[in-house]
Amino acid sequence: MSDPELVALPVGFERFHRRDFINYQLNRAHALGFADRDELFGAATHVRGMDDCAAVFEDLSNRAAAEGRHRQAAGYARIAEFFTPPRSVEKTDRYRRYLQLFDTAFGAGLARHTIPYGEASLPAYALPASGPRNGGTVLLHGGFDSLIEEFFPICQRIAAAGFQVIAFEGPGQGGARTLNGLTFDHDWEKPVGAVLDHFRLDQAALVGISMGGYWALRAAGREPRIHRVVAWPPVYDWLYRIPRVARGPIHAMVRHRDFMRWSVRIRARLFPTLRAVVDQVLYMLDSDDPADVAEWFLGMNTEHLGSGRVNQDVLLMCGEHDAFQPPALARAQARALMAARSVTTRTFTRAENADQHCQMGNLELACAVLTTWLQAADTGSAETSPA
Repeated sequence: MSDPELVALPVGFERFHRRDFINYQLNRAHALGFADRDELFGAATHVRGMDDCAAVFEDLSNRAAAEGRHRQAAGYARIAEFFTPPRSVEKTDRYRRYLQLFDTAFGAGLARHTIPYGEASLPAYALPASGPRNGGTVLLHGGFDSLIEEFFPICQRIAAAGFQVIAFEGPGQGGARTLNGLTFDHDWEKPVGAVLDHFRLDQAALVGISMGGYWALRAAGREPRIHRVVAWPPVYDWLYRIPRVARGPIHAMVRHRDFMRWSVRIRARLFPTLRAVVDQVLYMLDSDDPADVAEWFLGMNTEHLGSGRVNQDVLLMCGEHDAFQPPALARAQARALMAARSVTTRTFTRAENADQHCQMGNLELACAVLTTWLQAADTGSAETSPA
């Protein structure tokens, strides 16, 4: 049985686990409607650290699948896959199993596509507008460590608002990396252009989630077929919050690669969350050199982004307590969009249960803001501060 129906998403950011990084990932599954609240609390009692997560949630996924709860089985399989070391054999196996469970739960509601890209391909799926189609096409992609399947509930809500939705993974992401071997490229106009070409689109909106907010704006400034763009949330420049006087020395330090290798290795051993970030970047780049991690992050900067080239309607969405991409980055990004047709910034609050990264805690509200803005932009009446 497939389960393509639009199920109401839970409201509230929970304290499932004492460690913030683990807690966020569990909230991610819960907020997207892929996990049962009580089961997450129960599973978290068996998790001391990140190394425990894969086995605990694989077991929970197996139990949910045996009971015919395919939505939860897929959600728990994703958590297990997320916490599996990127270059392990288990990573690919768990990724494939996640896709199978996801398609069992939702496959009837989407069409899979493979988009030619270089010598390989990019994964994508398409959802038609549900109900009257009163909008155009919306392209959607994730960021640092996401899979497009986990955004299916968001895509459903965009489709319900009258838009055709195409979700895709670029090089270095999801199946493009795990199955097709494509390594990362910050020049996001390349995969966006490939998607537009494949679907023969002359015009589309572009939504980038998490770090994808940076890449979406980069692509919009170089791809005229994108006529409006959403950064959910923006990055702008990873050094923006560092005092200007310190930025030059940081760049100089990064050029001392032997020192950077030593520094990244030591810090990764001391901090498990940093270790996960380092491992993910190296996997995306297919690199064994820890010095590449610092360069990768510094590659996301104001010059590379080129905010002055963005001339579309722009929506910037952020949470007031986002620990990964805080509102200061959104404010700086808004000021830099001097050529944009319009710029709308929406900061979500704790009172709305939407203050965390990517509004995990109240995605119903975030999707309502997103779709309202998309519809208004379609009619040429985008507001400056949607409710």
